[in-house]
Amino acid sequence: MLGQPDYNIADLFSQLGLANDEASIEKFIKEHKLDNSERLIDAKFWTDKQRAFLREEWERDAVWIEVIDELNALLHDPDIS
Repeated sequence: MLGQPDYNIADLFSQLGLANDEASIEKFIKEHKLDNSERLIDAKFWTDKQRAFLREEWERDAVWIEVIDELNALLHDPDIS
């Protein structure tokens, strides 16, 4: 979108209050895999605040949606280690 910020996975981790360096992101993804029936926004490892942010942005299809989709895919992909 024109004029919209272009967020990346490190930006999302920062927004969620998580360490956002490459090693920390890789570790988080490796340690927080979701099975195919579990929705990203329902994962038990989120705090209430993190879950609320993800849910709100997901439902609004807001500027964060592309990077949230990316995280969702990474946490559900069994081939990513």
